[in-house]
Amino acid sequence: MSLVNLLDFDLEGLTAFCEGLGEKRFRAVQLFRWIHQKGAADFEQMSDLAKSLRSKLATRAEVRPLAVISEQASADGTVKWLFDVGGGNAVETVFIPEEDRGTLCVSSQAGCAVGCRFCSTGHQGFSRNLSTGEILAQLWHAEHHLRQRLKLAPAERAIDNVVMMGMGEPLQNYAALVPALRTMLDDHGYGLSRRRVTVSTSGVVPMIERLREDCPVALAVSLHAPNDPLRDELVPLNRKYPIAELLDACHQYLSAAPRDFITFEYCMLDGVNDTDAHARELIELVRRSPRSDGGRGISCKFNLIPFNPFPASGLKRSSRERVMAFARVLADAGIVTTVRKTRGDDIDAACGQLAGEVQDRTRAAERMTRAPIRIHAAPPART
Repeated sequence: MSLVNLLDFDLEGLTAFCEGLGEKRFRAVQLFRWIHQKGAADFEQMSDLAKSLRSKLATRAEVRPLAVISEQASADGTVKWLFDVGGGNAVETVFIPEEDRGTLCVSSQAGCAVGCRFCSTGHQGFSRNLSTGEILAQLWHAEHHLRQRLKLAPAERAIDNVVMMGMGEPLQNYAALVPALRTMLDDHGYGLSRRRVTVSTSGVVPMIERLREDCPVALAVSLHAPNDPLRDELVPLNRKYPIAELLDACHQYLSAAPRDFITFEYCMLDGVNDTDAHARELIELVRRSPRSDGGRGISCKFNLIPFNPFPASGLKRSSRERVMAFARVLADAGIVTTVRKTRGDDIDAACGQLAGEVQDRTRAAERMTRAPIRIHAAPPART
């Protein structure tokens, strides 16, 4: 009989599993704390569990970590792990230390099927979704490894900010994502604030609507273009869920979101989407959206991301001067705008660089060998 991986359960799922063993809810809470708060994988270490329960667990369950293929540390303190998820697939996870927080960038899929032109993961193709246990195993390993490495006190956290911005489109793996998010938020688990857990999406509109109902956390949307023709080429998912529908879903999400704004991520591509005209078009876009609110505008901030080039993309990074000029246009219009600081680029751990190892079943290399991006001029500014 195969052993059940307890990392696959949120607290309600673990409670149901324990009830199936004839145990009460409080035993599930104890077990949950041992796994996630203390990082225990050996049931014999769980001293306040009844011996009879430990015996049952030993024959029916396990806490299954991911095998670490490699660990790399950047000069700026960023750490990247390559985890083996079987079948010739490996995913990458990145820890980013900052003055006021420790951020973990977590993967949700082995590869990605969205195929954004500027993303190294998308060029590798897609193999499969990760399980809840495989998503949480990244946080489980990083948190407890870093606690020991940094010699933290038992009550201190190494990670207090999680971003689902690693390999994959999280909302295309919704069934596994939500239990993982609930475990991150649970006070008996990692106890993270909803404001400190962010799901980044390319724009899977129906799942944004479901996330609002099931487990609203901070939302970041990979926008990258101010109009549909250009976004169709940069983010192919736009052909199914165009910008107007996406912004409408974002506006609706705000009714349940822990923050009063949506973050729009915008990768700065030289000569493609980085002109002042594009910035003015973005201003007009967010001011007139969404449709459901009579065009009253959407509360948002922009996070401008310097592109991290890789050979297969055929794209170039916008100059710092162009990025700052673009940011000034947005800021002068009263839109909160930040420029993401590049971290871990010396170990290929920066935004858009995570590639891992993927047994592609989507023929990404063939699909993404296409003509150069056509530049669609922004319409003239209104007077």
